[in-house]
Amino acid sequence: MKPDFKQFEKVLRREIPSRPVLFEFFLNQRLYKRALGDKYNEKGMLNYINSISGAMAHYGYDCAAVMGADFGFYRKTKHAGKAASTSLNEGCGTITDRASFGTYKWRNPADCDYSALENCTLAKGFKLCIHSPDGVLENVIGLTGFDNLCMMLYDDEQLVWDIFENVGKGLVGYYKECVKKKSVGAIISNDDWGFNSATMLSPAHMRKFVFPWHKKIVETAHAAGKPVILHSCGNFRDILDDLIALKYDARHSYEDKIMPVEEAYPLLRKHMAVLGGIDVNWLISASDEEIRKRALNLINEGMKYGGYALGSGNSIPNYVPDEKYLAMIGAANRRNYENQKR
Repeated sequence: MKPDFKQFEKVLRREIPSRPVLFEFFLNQRLYKRALGDKYNEKGMLNYINSISGAMAHYGYDCAAVMGADFGFYRKTKHAGKAASTSLNEGCGTITDRASFGTYKWRNPADCDYSALENCTLAKGFKLCIHSPDGVLENVIGLTGFDNLCMMLYDDEQLVWDIFENVGKGLVGYYKECVKKKSVGAIISNDDWGFNSATMLSPAHMRKFVFPWHKKIVETAHAAGKPVILHSCGNFRDILDDLIALKYDARHSYEDKIMPVEEAYPLLRKHMAVLGGIDVNWLISASDEEIRKRALNLINEGMKYGGYALGSGNSIPNYVPDEKYLAMIGAANRRNYENQKR
């Protein structure tokens, strides 16, 4: 399928596109290299954006999720550079009290270099979807450590408030810079909110500290006339009304053991588009034929009711066999081919 961001925009408006639409947060280096060969190069922001967008266009996507600049929040780590999973207490020690908060050097997003968004080379009809260096809650946990954050909520709630404010302002400022660029079609607010069974913080604390900044991110995108996607893992049943009230144009990240996308789609489609949803664990274990069948069923639902783009429940890490991924997107390309023959 040739890139056509207007088709993706139709999905985000909860309309029916004229052909199947794909969406993925990210693939893996093996797939990027499979698409681009020796042209694949992630050294430097411009090469990184050109490589990711070129590979995604090759596979039939209308957009690529990329960073817009080298912005972020410095944190102490114990396992930097290692692929192994790390604890949510990994960043403990960066901000532990009022004194360490006072000496922390917060970066100004306006000082970062966004020129790659202006100088990148995109396929005709292709756009960028800008994500952030983790989200509001993720960055706060990264700076404090999860256990320490929970203790802070009772020991010094004002300190918690101040940390969230600095992180939130930084992310809003970063997105304000990104949405100015013509290459940017949408933004992605990527912030994991929960575990399999519940939100990381209580719904009351989420409403007090997290959601107000997500509302500002949504308002920032919409003020620039651009849609905004929430990428968030975890159980969202207890905060469903809050999620709808934030007015995100779409939600991404689904797991079968939390809520299969087949259940989430009819629940959410009147309020926001649903992106992806084929559970990554299932994708690995299912047969190619099972994958094609499930993907086609989801495509058919989306082409009937609107507001759906096909993809995995989260992303395509390197432990997903290429043939499983290709079976999934092949269903969309096959449906598009059949439509063109009619």
